[in-house]
Amino acid sequence: MMKGLGDQIEFVTTAASDPSNTNPLSKIPALITDDNLTIYDSRVICEFLDAQVATPALFPGAGTKRWQVLTHGALGDGIVDAAILLVYESRYRPAEMRVDAWVEMQQKKIDQALTHLEAAPPEMDGQPNYGHVALATALAYLDFRHEGKWRAGHPKMVAWLAAFEKAVPAFAETAPPPAA
Repeated sequence: MMKGLGDQIEFVTTAASDPSNTNPLSKIPALITDDNLTIYDSRVICEFLDAQVATPALFPGAGTKRWQVLTHGALGDGIVDAAILLVYESRYRPAEMRVDAWVEMQQKKIDQALTHLEAAPPEMDGQPNYGHVALATALAYLDFRHEGKWRAGHPKMVAWLAAFEKAVPAFAETAPPPAA
C-alpha cells in the first residue's frame, strides 16, 4: 500500500449484500481498526490511513493543493456513483421498467467528467495523493464493470492511469478479481 501499512491490514473479500457487512449502509469498503472501530466510506478510510503514517501524505494540509486533491477525489467519487447506478439499473430493474432518460443522465455525468479530465489530466508531481487514488479507482471501476469502453475516447487518461499504476504498484495488488 502507498502508506506502507499493507502488512498491518487483513483484506477480506465480501459483497455489499453480505449479512456480515459491518457498514450500516451495506456498502463496501469498510475498515475495522484494532480497537474495533468500524470506518466506512473510501475517503474516510483514506483519511484514517493517512493519519497513521505521516509520509507520504495523501491529503495536503492546507492551500490550493488540498482543494485540488479533494476536488479530484469528489470527481472520482462522482464517476463511480454514476457508474454504480448504471450497473444497478441493469442488474436490479427489469428491462421493461428501465428509464432511458435516467440511464442517459448517469452516462452523461461519466462522459462529462472524462472529457474534463482528458482536457487536463491531473498532474502527478511527486507522490500520488488521494485525488489520484480516487480517479484511478473510478477508471478501474469503469474497466471492471463497464468493459473499459471509456478508454476509446480518452487516450490521455489511459496514459495517466498507466502512469499511476506504475507509480503505485499496490493499486494492481489490491484490485478485485475479474468480474463474473
